[in-house]
Amino acid sequence: MNIIYTEYNKHHNSIDIATTAGYLLRIDCWETEKDLKTTPRSECALNALAIDGPLEYARLYLEGNMQMWIDAEDSLELW
Repeated sequence: MNIIYTEYNKHHNSIDIATTAGYLLRIDCWETEKDLKTTPRSECALNALAIDGPLEYARLYLEGNMQMWIDAEDSLELW
């Protein structure tokens, strides 16, 4: 499956992925994030990822690595 474009859809709070085969995959961000354990910091990072890096957001979700990414974001500390 070749991807034409991926973008955050603010009207549906979703990631929309269009393919060369003519398919549109819509990932609902609310459904994706509702069972995740987050902090305010990781929620902010997750929102930024959905808007600025929708392809990475979709990849994390589809591979089942979203919680692992959030845990890594929360473990980062400024020294």
